[in-house]
Amino acid sequence: MMAALAAAQSSGSVTIFEKNEKPGKKIYITGKGRCNVTNACAVEDYFGFVKRNPRFLYSAIYDYDNRAVMDFFESNGCKLKVERGDRVFPVSDHSSDIINTLYKAVVRAGVNVQFGTTVLSVEAMNGAVSAVTYCSGDDPITREEFDSVIICTGGVSYPSTGSTGDGYKFAEELGHSVVTPLPSLVPFEIAEDWCRDLQGLSLRNVGLKMFLKPKGKSSAAADGTKGGKKKEKPVYDGFGEMLFTHFGVSGPLVLTASCHYDPSREARLLLDLKPALTEEQLDKRVLRDFEEGLNKAFKNILGGLFPSKLIPVMIRLSGIDPDKKVNEITKEERSAFVTLIKNLPMTVTGTRSFNEAIITRGGVNVKEINPSTMESKLVKGLYFAGEVIDVDTETGGFNLQVAWSTGHLAGLSAAE
Repeated sequence: MMAALAAAQSSGSVTIFEKNEKPGKKIYITGKGRCNVTNACAVEDYFGFVKRNPRFLYSAIYDYDNRAVMDFFESNGCKLKVERGDRVFPVSDHSSDIINTLYKAVVRAGVNVQFGTTVLSVEAMNGAVSAVTYCSGDDPITREEFDSVIICTGGVSYPSTGSTGDGYKFAEELGHSVVTPLPSLVPFEIAEDWCRDLQGLSLRNVGLKMFLKPKGKSSAAADGTKGGKKKEKPVYDGFGEMLFTHFGVSGPLVLTASCHYDPSREARLLLDLKPALTEEQLDKRVLRDFEEGLNKAFKNILGGLFPSKLIPVMIRLSGIDPDKKVNEITKEERSAFVTLIKNLPMTVTGTRSFNEAIITRGGVNVKEINPSTMESKLVKGLYFAGEVIDVDTETGGFNLQVAWSTGHLAGLSAAE
């Protein structure tokens, strides 16, 4: 819709071929139905949140940045608000307001929108786009000539919204290469059974680190240099909220960590349950709790440290007898317990499927797209926008900004 609007406002006759029966089906579910429309961070800070090919986006973002997006929606009657983390939402908390605002602007601009239409192929002749073949319902297959075609079909995440990888097929048929699509901003599946015992437990203000290593190789020490090994550096180190599930872990911290996941390498997580305290400070805190309950059983003095659901798991992982009197716990046992609290280990066995992934990592190779116009370097008049391109970001409204910016630039370029 953004690409069509930009093209229609410039010049030319514009048609949207929409597979769904209504516009913006994927926007409807973003931000848990509230639509995190963009992020209000400084534009120069934006690229730090882009995980793959940030430099490719320079022209698109600076051409149509987050302020331009916010101005567009507010000037068209959709009031916005900025929340924690500079996340921008409609004041109404209804994603439908974002969709309606955008769609009404598209209609006013005279764009021809054809719903329930499946594009079968994009044709090229003599190195330039020539036509689109499509069908609608039971109607016969139609071939229509076009000067320019913008492929903005999304990736393959949440396929129920229509994102079924069509754009990759069109691109490959026209000679483009596609970086293997992977689910991203997606929950992790965890090997340890105790995670499933904690199903439904949500933790706030915790730290999470992720480490990757080649499969089959032993890990360096995560908590310092030991045995002659160098301290291992995490590929992700974050702070925030997470959730235990029947398969492993989810929540904002985990989804962001998944941006850094590499299925070809072994991954493990270290959960810090008390990130505000150093290990020394935490040891003093635990010692104080122990001293206040010297004659109590170990299992009965942990209520101030953990949620009740977590206590049995921490006792089991500590290896300390739950009925052992606190005054009998050794300094070594206490030290190991403190280390466990700061470094609760989990083994990642994989991610959930595209059905649960917020976005798709991978897509049309950016080396084959002109970043100044979003036009294909291989086929004249062919453009790409949004998630179909091999660009992805962290959560927080950044991925939708990619859609707005690349769509706007592709639309302007196609019209010119």
